[in-house]
Parts: sequence; C-alpha cells; structure tokens
Amino acid sequence: MRINSFVIKKKKSSVALLITILFISLVCKLGFSSTDQVIKMSGVLGGVTDSESTQNSVEIEELAKFAVDEHNKKENALLEFARVVKAKEQVVAGTMHHLTLEAIEAGKKKIYEAKVWVKPWMNFKELTEFKHTGDSTPDVTPSDLGVKQGNFE
Repeated sequence: MRINSFVIKKKKSSVALLITILFISLVCKLGFSSTDQVIKMSGVLGGVTDSESTQNSVEIEELAKFAVDEHNKKENALLEFARVVKAKEQVVAGTMHHLTLEAIEAGKKKIYEAKVWVKPWMNFKELTEFKHTGDSTPDVTPSDLGVKQGNFE
C-alpha cells in the first residue's frame, strides 16, 4: 500500500512539474516575443527617441504652445511661442514629450526645453518641466545678407 501511494505521488508531482514547465515556456515565449516587438518599435524601453511626428507637425506644435501657455500661467510670464526646434518622446505611463522650442520674451528669441506628459486615454496633459537653455541664434545673420558691420569703408 505504501509503495502504491508513493508511485501515485510521484506521478502527480511529475505531471505538476510538466505542467509548470509548459506554462513557464509559454509565458516566456509570449513575453519575449512581445517585448522584442516593443523594443524594435521604440528603440530602448523607456528611452528617449526622436519623435515620430516631425517638429512641424500640428500635434507637436500644439504641445509646444500648451507648454508656453502653462508656463505663462504658472510664472505670470509673457512668453510668445515662436517655433519647435526639436522634438523627442519617451514612453512612460503615456508619453513624455521632450520639446526644445523657441519663444519670444521682451522682443528677444530664446530657447527653452519643456517636458509635456500626455495620457490620451485619460484626456490628461501636464507640463512637468520648463526651463530656459539659452538665447536663440538668428536664422539669418547680417553676414548672410552681405551687410557690413562696424566702420568699414
């Protein structure tokens, strides 16, 4: 009787082990293949990548305008949006848009970096960071126009 119960327990544990191995194999197979697809689509998981939308796209421009408007509200500032210089994005719980933009402050163009967090399924948009990074260099300089500067004769 004791031998029979030992054999039955051994068969049960072998079946349980086999089921466990099959389950783990299935989970690993599904998990790795979907992870590989995500990595192929987004570079590195959680990494910052160039925005699929171009810098001049309506969506990116609207996000940059939103960033300037939110900054103006929070800081009681009077920045005026000029253009998007660069746009990158990061997949988080939603998308974190890393924007480099040009805005006009007191008649001078300046460069700012902004981060806008978007969760479209929740109708959520938040400015998480906005900082001045430098003055803008003009697109066209006087030398591009052939204008002489200083006292040249």
